[in-house]
Amino acid sequence: MENLHEVLKKEKYKKIKFKIIKTQHLLIKVKINGVSGNFILDTGASNSCVGYESIERFELVTKKSKTKAAGAGGTGMKTQISKNNSMQIGSWKNNDFGIVIFDLSHVNEALTQYKAKPVHGIIGADVLLEGKAIIDYYNHYLYLK
Repeated sequence: MENLHEVLKKEKYKKIKFKIIKTQHLLIKVKINGVSGNFILDTGASNSCVGYESIERFELVTKKSKTKAAGAGGTGMKTQISKNNSMQIGSWKNNDFGIVIFDLSHVNEALTQYKAKPVHGIIGADVLLEGKAIIDYYNHYLYLK
């Protein structure tokens, strides 16, 4: 049988390497509006997001949102939204991407307690579903179509 990479390459999937950091999170490089950042790949997050402190870094135009975020940091966290952004993960691209902005300080505090570097954001199920994601945990690759 052919290996996974060869099968997915024929299906036009893009192969993207990720790292597993000290906290067992999956770390991936992402470009938003042409600016690179470190993101956690989180299959349990419904939406991709960045922290408030990264608004300027990624040149995001934000609007207030009535949606409240919930996650490991609690519930009822205020959010903003930014639409019409470009996102690139490896050679996979989306030129009309909406991203949620909220307080990621609890995530980064937890990471620094384990002596891991802080992240700029989280890649969630919105990207994974759109890209028809396949995650090869053993070889540390994300495949997006």
